[in-house]
Amino acid sequence: MDVEQYMQQLGSQARAAARQVAASTTAARNNALLAARDLLDAARPELAAANAEDLQRGAANGLEGPLMDRLELTPARIDTMLEGLTQVASLADPVGAISDMNTMPSGIKVGRMRVPLGVIGIIYESRPNVTVEAASLCLKSGNATILRGGSEALSSNLAIARCLAQGLEQAGLPAAAVQVVDTTDRAAVGRLIAMPEFVDVIVPRGGKGLIERISADAKVPVIKHLDGVCHVYIDEGADLDMAESIAVNAKTQRYGTCNTMETLLVHAAEASAILPRLEQAYGSAGVELRGCERTRAIIAGAVAASEEDWHAEYLAPILAVRVVDDMEQAMAHIDQYSSQHTESIVTADHGRAMRFLREVDSSSVMVNASTRFADGFEYGLGAEIGISTDKLHARGPVGLEGLTSQKYVVMGEGQVRT
Repeated sequence: MDVEQYMQQLGSQARAAARQVAASTTAARNNALLAARDLLDAARPELAAANAEDLQRGAANGLEGPLMDRLELTPARIDTMLEGLTQVASLADPVGAISDMNTMPSGIKVGRMRVPLGVIGIIYESRPNVTVEAASLCLKSGNATILRGGSEALSSNLAIARCLAQGLEQAGLPAAAVQVVDTTDRAAVGRLIAMPEFVDVIVPRGGKGLIERISADAKVPVIKHLDGVCHVYIDEGADLDMAESIAVNAKTQRYGTCNTMETLLVHAAEASAILPRLEQAYGSAGVELRGCERTRAIIAGAVAASEEDWHAEYLAPILAVRVVDDMEQAMAHIDQYSSQHTESIVTADHGRAMRFLREVDSSSVMVNASTRFADGFEYGLGAEIGISTDKLHARGPVGLEGLTSQKYVVMGEGQVRT
């Protein structure tokens, strides 16, 4: 069977399975998740053997150290996968929930019901634990899913998929509700993102190159973000102890995440007081500072920032710093350079805080908090499948509700329109 036929088969099976999963009970879906958890726990030797194959192949192919680390399924990572299945099973089920029910002058009652999206295609790199994360969220929200992991993790992903399929069958649900593409042929990705008859939405998880390609070529909607160029703005009159704490945490708590601050904006009235403090804190953390001319007049060790620095997602201990005249200039900078992921203002002024929330056009906007909170777990979603910086359907961390849509429902008692 060629790739075209194979992907058509996966798509057809997923579409049929999606109808059964959407009609299933919450209990059945939870039972499938918990059965898969127990099967994965029992299959640790098989998972280890499959992962060893991937690691051996990765080493032979010269896979770089960080990617090899992400590829490895350690006992602790398997424990985390099992805990994740337990947590997702415990989450509230959004499917079927009815909201905004109102009685119209005609007497009909109109509301909206949460429904699954249908079939979700997920394309990701390296980490085999994503297979469990993605499958569990899609299943809990009543969807079927087709998973295409990185070729470097194929053996691990297929071993995990076998456990998930068995868990589904034990719960009386179709095994085809979770399918892993078992070919490394890149043409499979091209086909997956161009099957609107079978796939309702694509979620790419990986590097910018992957996401750009998917976004450019997909013929079905895509939930994604490309960059995490996040900003913190320290306003005039801000509590400087708070400002220092937030600015340091937003940059140094983790460097390689999409919600890490990459540019710090400081009101000119506070620059001479706060920047020396931050210079010392960042210096202790090994962070290189790249600043505008006014920043460098205060921080002599800062490197001159280029135009490229304002656009940069460093994912590294490097920070761009700019001194601005006021909040208007700060918001203008964010409007020009932000990737619309997450921005935060540190301020003691309620009016300016509310303006910042209203006028800054990003998927998460914060007041007096670190950008590192832009995360599904921190937002109380329980888990997330990714972050969306798009404006339609889902925006920000995408949890179970983001994997559903809404339809209007009408309850009547024989009313007819006159």
